Amino acid sequence: MKKAPVFTKLSLGLLVAVGITACNQNKTATAPSNTTTPAAEQQAIVYVNTDTLLSKYNYVKDVNKKLNDKGSGVKADVQSRRDALQREIAQYQQGQSTMPADQRQATEQRLTREEQAEQTYEQNASAELQNEQSEATGKLDDKIAAYIKSYAKQKGYKFVLTYAKVGSSVLYGDQSLDVTADVLKGLNDAYAKDGADK
Repeated sequence: MKKAPVFTKLSLGLLVAVGITACNQNKTATAPSNTTTPAAEQQAIVYVNTDTLLSKYNYVKDVNKKLNDKGSGVKADVQSRRDALQREIAQYQQGQSTMPADQRQATEQRLTREEQAEQTYEQNASAELQNEQSEATGKLDDKIAAYIKSYAKQKGYKFVLTYAKVGSSVLYGDQSLDVTADVLKGLNDAYAKDGADK
């Protein structure tokens, strides 16, 4: 079972680009905070660097750690069960020549059932972990979309695009339009205020 990143840049980028494009609010919003540049405050279109969000958003770090720890635990459990079955098979192979035919047949059938049960257990554990990762990705998408929608409305932005080194919807963006630091600070502040999700 190999480790896979919990959140893909592409899904985050698409979420932010598509979800926030719908945020067509008037520019009459509350006064912008001092953390954005004056040039960005006057723009209707800004962008967020998703690479930075994925690497510095504390929620992503915490969820990745939790899922990686769980994945390591599942991997260790599966390996332990597999090793125990292999020892049992090896023990049977060493003594099979001295067993009566009916005992050999019964042992082989039992070991076959145990091997099938082990494979089923491994598949179920892997599926459960993938489901948990999928739920975490959906929750992340919802958190970011809700925050950026509110942020765009407050700042009067009509579009918030995403930028990433790979798969970006922005080929070029002037640095004055980059609101990543402001968004990241707001997300981390909100996450710290709400506390770690259970």
